[in-house]
Amino acid sequence: MITPTKGIAPDRCLLSVGAQILIQLDEPRTVSQAWSRLKSWRAGHSHTSPVSFGWFVLALDMLYTMGAVELVQDVLVARSTDAAPLER
Repeated sequence: MITPTKGIAPDRCLLSVGAQILIQLDEPRTVSQAWSRLKSWRAGHSHTSPVSFGWFVLALDMLYTMGAVELVQDVLVARSTDAAPLER
């Protein structure tokens, strides 16, 4: 599920979808904007494996857990790679 398996295509595993989401977060966006841009990006790059909204949310959860994104005032923000570690 997180990585590709026999049943999950490489472009649909959560790590790939998470990376694709991060591409869409070149600037802060709402969840709806990120979802819409991801669907358009995948169609434009010939990714035919289906990604449901639920799968998108799982990928967002994974990114949040990894500290790669955060939600600031209802807007998704990609954390920079040189940011200080999260204190939870």
